[in-house]
Amino acid sequence: MTIRDARGVRVLAATGALAGLLAGCGIRATQVPTDFGPAPSMVPCELSATDLATQATPSGMPVEVFLLCTGALVKVNRSVEVAEKSTEEAQRRVVVAQGLLDALAGDPSDVENDAGYSTAVPPGLTVTGPTADDPEDALRLSTAPDALPRYALAQIVCTFADSAAAGDNGSVVLGSTGAASLRRYECTQETQSAPGEGNPPSEEIHGS
Repeated sequence: MTIRDARGVRVLAATGALAGLLAGCGIRATQVPTDFGPAPSMVPCELSATDLATQATPSGMPVEVFLLCTGALVKVNRSVEVAEKSTEEAQRRVVVAQGLLDALAGDPSDVENDAGYSTAVPPGLTVTGPTADDPEDALRLSTAPDALPRYALAQIVCTFADSAAAGDNGSVVLGSTGAASLRRYECTQETQSAPGEGNPPSEEIHGS
């Protein structure tokens, strides 16, 4: 036997011994290198039915709000408190709108955070109903809409426009408590897919 053959026998013997040790420990031997990198994380922007059930709130009206994930707007489930049935319609919308704002400004759950969700809506934002000369579906924010970050405004517009706060017609009339002007904002597919590229499309409207 040559020196080269002897070395080959020793290598094969060592490999066989290692495989035997791994098998004895319940570990299947592999013939390819293993990359012991970090464990795979949750698929971005996807929540399972179990995750949704875990974060469900036991009381209140179920709603959907838009959070940010991989640079786009994505719907997630929340619940908000509702006003008594005897409350006037305009005030009922305000109660729902405030609940939606609070839900948007809150920290995403641990599950949502792991999946890459975030929010740009600042905490402490409040909303009131129309003034005397406003359309009945107008909502006024404590911060002027055009003073909000683009991502935050997109989240608010798309969340309001698809809710009982604004009539569920794909648009919402917004202004600020410190100015008379109002604009009707639309939640478009472009806004949902690229909320940071510009404010949602809007047009100025006049009071009734």
